[in-house]
Amino acid sequence: MHSRNPPLIGWRLLALLYDLLPALGLWFLVAALFTAVHGDAIRGGPWGWLELAALWLVTGLYASLSWRRGGQTLGMRPWRLHLVASDGHTPPRWPALWRRYAVGTLSLLAGGLGFWWAWIDRAGLTWHDRASGTHLQRRPKTT
Repeated sequence: MHSRNPPLIGWRLLALLYDLLPALGLWFLVAALFTAVHGDAIRGGPWGWLELAALWLVTGLYASLSWRRGGQTLGMRPWRLHLVASDGHTPPRWPALWRRYAVGTLSLLAGGLGFWWAWIDRAGLTWHDRASGTHLQRRPKTT
């Protein structure tokens, strides 16, 4: 059961933009580690691919741990967005979280097409919502 009023695409994009800040911090740490191990900045080749994979994985860890622990990343908090399983109440399981992250990555690589899809989807769901059996809810303000 999905919420009748899924979060607008704007809230999702604002949360994604906000999450770029902690991601950048993690990316700097990963890049510093690779630079220390390699002895110089990495400019492609096998080390470059390994660094790219490490960057993708550390970002996925940030997202999936945040979603699993409290249903939201730092970027989702200001806009009261919460990730839930398809039943609307329980936290998603690990495979669903990683599937969401992987499909979300593909969506971004496709120019955000999976996000824009929410505009034409009957339930207002994105590709990664559908693929993972999860969805976002925008919760009311608490006083």
